[in-house]
Amino acid sequence: MTQHTPPEPAQPSVVEANRAVLDRFAFEDTQDFDDARRGFLGAAAEPLIKSGDRTIWDFEAYGFLAGECPDSVNPSLWRQSRLTADHGLFEVVEGIYQIRGFDLSNMTVVEGEQGVLVIDPLVSAETAAAGLALYREHRGERPVTGVLYTHSHVDHFGGVRGVLPADREVPVLAPEGFLQHAVSENVYAGTAMSRRAGYMYGAALPKGPRGQVGSGLAQTNSTGTVTLVAPTVDITRTGQEEVVDGIRMVFQLTPGTEAPAELNIFFPAQAALCMAENATHNLHNLLTLRGAEVRNPHVWSRYLTEAITLFGAQADLAFASHHWPVWGRERVVTFLSRQRDLYAYLHDQTLRMLNEGLTGPEIAERMQVPPALERAWHTHGYYGSVSHNTKAIYQRYMGWFDGNPAHLWQHPPVEAAGRYVDFMGGADQVLNRARESFAAGDYRWVAEVVNHVVFADPSHTEARALQAAALEQLGYGSENGPWRNFYLMGALELRDGSVGTPASTASPDVIAALTVDQLFDSLAIRVDGPGSWDEDLTVRWNLRGTGPITMRLYNGVLTHITGDGPAVGPPGVTITLDETDLRAVLLGTADLGELAADRRAEISGDLNVLGELMGHLTAPDPDFAIVTP
Repeated sequence: MTQHTPPEPAQPSVVEANRAVLDRFAFEDTQDFDDARRGFLGAAAEPLIKSGDRTIWDFEAYGFLAGECPDSVNPSLWRQSRLTADHGLFEVVEGIYQIRGFDLSNMTVVEGEQGVLVIDPLVSAETAAAGLALYREHRGERPVTGVLYTHSHVDHFGGVRGVLPADREVPVLAPEGFLQHAVSENVYAGTAMSRRAGYMYGAALPKGPRGQVGSGLAQTNSTGTVTLVAPTVDITRTGQEEVVDGIRMVFQLTPGTEAPAELNIFFPAQAALCMAENATHNLHNLLTLRGAEVRNPHVWSRYLTEAITLFGAQADLAFASHHWPVWGRERVVTFLSRQRDLYAYLHDQTLRMLNEGLTGPEIAERMQVPPALERAWHTHGYYGSVSHNTKAIYQRYMGWFDGNPAHLWQHPPVEAAGRYVDFMGGADQVLNRARESFAAGDYRWVAEVVNHVVFADPSHTEARALQAAALEQLGYGSENGPWRNFYLMGALELRDGSVGTPASTASPDVIAALTVDQLFDSLAIRVDGPGSWDEDLTVRWNLRGTGPITMRLYNGVLTHITGDGPAVGPPGVTITLDETDLRAVLLGTADLGELAADRRAEISGDLNVLGELMGHLTAPDPDFAIVTP
C-alpha cells in the first residue's frame, strides 16, 4: 500500500474562519435532515459493493461524519456531506422509491402495472444492481419494464446494464440528442476530463476530516463498470406524454441547462415532479471543474420558470436525481423559485458588471447573492461556486480574453514562472516571503506565488512542501466540495507524486455507441499535426450495405467524406468490409490482414498507406501533470 505524507492540521486563521460560519447560518434548522430521512425503508446489509476483489463502493467510508465538525472542514460542507452520505431505500410517495447514497447520483424506481420503471441507473452496473436488489428486498421481485435517462451525464446512465433484464427488451427513454452528447463528452475530451475528475471528486484522497468528505452533490463517484444502452424512445418536445407499464408521464425538455440534453418529468398519478438535475439542494455548476461546455444560466432560469408554470399548481412534491425530495405544493414552488432566482441573478449581475468593464475575476470577487437566497441552504455553493460560476458566465459571453492587451500574448506557465522567480530575487527569496504570507493566513497569495517556483523548478522540495501546505489550508476552508477536493488532491500529488486517473468513463459500451462519423472524428483529434504536415495519404473504406467513406490525411488534418464527389481523390488503398470490422480495425482490436485471410475484408492497392496514416496518431496521456509542469 502506498504511504502518503500525512496532512497538516488546520491553521488558526482557517479555524477561526470556519467557526465564524457557525454564527452566519441557521444550523439549528433540521428540515433538510427530516426530509432526507423521510420514507426510509432500509439500508444495504453488506458494507461493500465489490466486483471480484475490487471495491466499487464502501458504505462505511464516511462513518466519521456522524461526529462533530472538525476544524479542518467548513461546517456548511460538513452539514451537506452528512446529508448526502445517508444511504438506503426511501419511499418518496406511494409507488415512487429512491435508492440514495449508493453512488454519485440517485436511482429512482417507479412501480407500474407489471414491474418497475428505473430512472437514472447510477454510474456503475455494480452499484445499480445492488440498489435494485435493495428495492426488491423491501418491495418484492418486480421485473424492470422500462428505463429512463433524464440527461446525458454518465452518473445517469452508466449502470444501466446492472438493471436491464437479460431475457427481454424493454423501452429505454431519453431526451432528444442524448446519445450524441453522452458519447462525445466521454470520448472527445474524455481523457482530460477523467484526469481532472480525479481531482474534482478526490477519489484517491483518504476519507476523513483532513481528506475527502464529499463533493457537495454526493460523496463521490463509484469505480465500477460503466455501461450504455441506446435509447429506443426519444422525447422530442415539451408536453409529450408517454405511458410505460401503465405509468403516465408528461415531459418538459430542458436542453442547455445542466446538460445539453435533459428533461423534467411530471407523474400525474402521484402529483410528483422529477427535476432531473435542474433543481437540487445546491448551486450547481455552470462550468464543472472537470471540464465541459459552459452551461447557460439564462436558459436554465427560464426553464425553471416554465416548470413552475407547467406543474407548480399540480405538484405535491419534487424530487431529483441527487439529494432528497421537497414535499408540499407551496414548498415546491418556493424551492423552484429560489433556484430560478439564483441562476438568473448570477447571469444578470455578471452581465451588468461585465458591461461596466469588470473582468471575470473582478466580478467573482464582487458577486454576492441576495440575503434571502443565501439564507436558503439549497442555494449554497457546495458543488458549483458563486466564484467559478461567475467566471464561467464571463467566459460564455466574452471568452478567455479580458480585453487588456497585456494579457493577449502571455508566456506559458513554465516560461513565465522562471521570469517571475528571477524578478522576485530567486526561489529562496520567494519562499521566505511566502512563508511570511502563510503565517499571516494569506494562503491564496502563497498558492499563486509559490506555484511559480514549482513550475520554474519542479524538483524544489521546499517549494512543493509549502505549496502543498497552502493548498491544504485553502481546502480546509472551502464550502465547495470540488474546491476542497482539488486543493487536497493538489497537495497530495505535490507531496507523493501523480496518482493518475482513478476511473475513465470511455468504456467499451460508450465507444461502441459512437456513430461512424464520431469514430472518425475521435481519430482526427489524435493526429500529430506538425508531424504530418507534408503527408498526403488517402484510404477508401467501402462499407458493405452502406457505401464508401474516404479518409484523407493532408495538411496535418484527417478528414473523412461519405460518398463520391469532387472532394474525393484517388485512394492509395481501398478496403471493403462490414461496419463492425471497420470499427474493430480503427479501434485497434482487429488485424486487417487476418480479416482479409478470413475473407471478411477485401484489399486493393497499397495497405502500407493505412499503416502509415495510423502511425501519425498519438495516444492521449491519462496521467498528465496538473500541479507541476
